[in-house]
Amino acid sequence: MNDELPRITVLGCATPYASADNPCSGYLVSCDDTRIWVDAGSGTLGPLQRHVRLDELDAIWISHLHADHSADLLTAYYALLYADICLAAPIRLFGPPGIADRLAGFLTNTSTRSPIESAFAVTELHDGHQAAIGSLKLTSRAVAHGIPAFAVRIEAAGRSLVYSGDTAPCPSLTQLADDCDVLLCEAESAQAPDNGDQVHHTPEDAGDTARVARAGRLIVTHVGRFLTPRQAVARASTRFDGPIDYATPGATFTIGQATTAAVGSTR
Repeated sequence: MNDELPRITVLGCATPYASADNPCSGYLVSCDDTRIWVDAGSGTLGPLQRHVRLDELDAIWISHLHADHSADLLTAYYALLYADICLAAPIRLFGPPGIADRLAGFLTNTSTRSPIESAFAVTELHDGHQAAIGSLKLTSRAVAHGIPAFAVRIEAAGRSLVYSGDTAPCPSLTQLADDCDVLLCEAESAQAPDNGDQVHHTPEDAGDTARVARAGRLIVTHVGRFLTPRQAVARASTRFDGPIDYATPGATFTIGQATTAAVGSTR
């Protein structure tokens, strides 16, 4: 495996709850010695530890505060402060506005607020937020999910990965993904709603976003319970004629390589 190129390992991608063999949304993005936990959905802390200890992470980035993308921050908090981990300094945590108070609201059990900031050095995201984390550059954009939510573009070694988080199709995501090497895009909805605001992509939407953004490769993730991964990939391929993969739990994709480093490709 080429450590000089950015890589993404799928910890899980289930929605809205974990299955027996698939945790909720979570990914490990790494390049050289830099490692970022991207979304911390239910069940992802377990497989994360196959690759990295919590105290070896350089940062955590959270797209939005729905439990299937953030709930394992709660158990990570206990691991960082009250278990067998010797934390030299709080881990950098990037997330939507209010993330620290949301965590404290759950974790505080007495009249004294739990020391969230002793575990996490919190930075609230905003549209256009940028951060340099080791060898990785992160750019976040606000997206359309009905609550504060963000997508992220991660760049290193001349390569780029864009992760949609959860969102309806929107210009900010397409702009963020412009000419990216890999678009990791959710495809939760079997169909767009007849009434009300759309808050997720359909597989066809994922294909459209990849095509309009001129992405080099599409990885379909966060496929809803009323679709199979094969159906999602097949439907996305009607709108995007580039390579398409499914975010198989456990798969690792090297950004900029033509093939995957683990089972996950469908074409």
